[in-house]
Amino acid sequence: MPRRLARRGWARFGDKCHDRVRSFLTYRAQIRRVAASTGHGPSDRRFSSQKILKTVMSDLTAEMVQRGRGPSAPESARRRKVARDIRSARERLTSANGLERAFDYELIRIYAEYRSGAGLTHAVLGLLIAGASSLWVPVPIALSWVVCLLCGVGLSMGLTKHFLRQPSDSVSVRRWRSAFMLSEIVQSASWALMVLVAAPSARIFVLFGLVIVAAVAAMLAATLPAAAAAALLPLILAALSLLAFSQDMDTIMLVTMVVGSQIFFMGLARRVYASAVGALKSQAEKDAIFIELEQAKANSDEARRRAEEANLAKSRFLATMSHELRTPLNAILGFSEVMKNEVFGAHIAPSYKEYAGDIHDSGMHLLNLINEILDLSRIEAGRYELNEEAIQLAHAVDECRHMVALRARSKGQAFHEFIDPDMPRIWADERALRQIVLNLLSNAVKFTPPGGDITIKVGWTASGGQYVSVKDSGPGIPEDELGTVMSSFGRGSLAIKTAEQGSGLGLPIVKGLVDLHNGNFHLKSKPREGTEVVVIFPASRVMDTLPALNLSTEAKSSADMVGRRSAARAA
Repeated sequence: MPRRLARRGWARFGDKCHDRVRSFLTYRAQIRRVAASTGHGPSDRRFSSQKILKTVMSDLTAEMVQRGRGPSAPESARRRKVARDIRSARERLTSANGLERAFDYELIRIYAEYRSGAGLTHAVLGLLIAGASSLWVPVPIALSWVVCLLCGVGLSMGLTKHFLRQPSDSVSVRRWRSAFMLSEIVQSASWALMVLVAAPSARIFVLFGLVIVAAVAAMLAATLPAAAAAALLPLILAALSLLAFSQDMDTIMLVTMVVGSQIFFMGLARRVYASAVGALKSQAEKDAIFIELEQAKANSDEARRRAEEANLAKSRFLATMSHELRTPLNAILGFSEVMKNEVFGAHIAPSYKEYAGDIHDSGMHLLNLINEILDLSRIEAGRYELNEEAIQLAHAVDECRHMVALRARSKGQAFHEFIDPDMPRIWADERALRQIVLNLLSNAVKFTPPGGDITIKVGWTASGGQYVSVKDSGPGIPEDELGTVMSSFGRGSLAIKTAEQGSGLGLPIVKGLVDLHNGNFHLKSKPREGTEVVVIFPASRVMDTLPALNLSTEAKSSADMVGRRSAARAA
């Protein structure tokens, strides 16, 4: 025992020395890499720790500062996996059967539970066999054998109870495996003493008892192959010893069958052991997956919490900034409009009027941008309230077309309208609906070349809903940029090249408003063929038309009612 402790102490000391040397070599390699990157040699006196710190700090990024001193989440997960794999490999190398310590302990625990539960059964079986053997041997000998057997069973139960009471961390797997092997040998040797019944008529009974005991021992000790072999070896030797009492063919055949069955039980125990190991490995993989899922869930919950906090902070910031920006912006717009319209008299210099107009236009653009940002933030946060009412979709589209008609006429663009007649009203937010159509028409006018065509369609869908479609004859959007234009502040390459004025929030706002109405948004575009945007309102938002009143029937019923009232007054 002292020699083993000394060996463990020297092994730990060697591991610490190895870690220290490896850390020193890693640090030295880093010093050399930094020296090579700064242009100094390792022996250069000017190469000081301050320069190393300066060089390392120059590589520090904002992401590293935001993340902190610790590694990133993927890096931490990778390190944990590597550490777990190294620990598992070390345990397999130090294990006698190539398994991890957790597997060895679990197999021994299963064996201990089986043995502890079968102690009473072994005692009853021993008493029955002793009672039957009293037919061939004296009773004191049978009682002595029972006492010896019960001592072996008690030793096995005591060991298993003591093992199960110990915590798993303080269990020495090798020591307990050896102890259980010894207890199996003692218990099997007690059972093997049945061969002392030397009566020829009891030979079949003895062999039958050995087969039963071998089957029970092999199944109980299956999770410990060494213990199963230790349990079957005395029984095999006991069966072979019967050949010393008789050499006839019947005895040889019986002994051969018994020994063969015991060897078969040993192979069966190996199969049960392999099945138990496979089940433990599967359970370990499931546990690892569950741990990873819990870790991923915790990470996702933390990320969601941070996202909610960031979204709340963004909403508060936008609400505050909108108020702070709109307050001076109202004054700028008001005074610039007064100056542009020359309410208090003409300007001394004509260019001042142009400057006032530019100030007013820029202020209106900034106001529209603030409104779009606020609308998008409310939509994303789910706080956009719909004031729904019955709206005629065709009328709303026609009014929006009139709003952009002047701008389209200045570019020589033509509108082509295809609107289904007698369409019922839909239940929607009028402001949101106008904003949807205005954004679509404004984009069409903006990106359609001079002299181009813009097609507007309003009609029924196959499922009973209503749709509005806006198609232009512009240059179109490449397929790889469709996701960009649908993102917040996303602008296509054409808008960037032509320097078209816009915030990149129109289509995201349109899609958000359509989603609030439980509708569908479709964007179809091909280069040099134009772009088509289709907004579909579901059939659940289409209001049922009321049946027309029959005026003749209503007039007749009114006349009858007046006549009855006159008759009642006359009476």
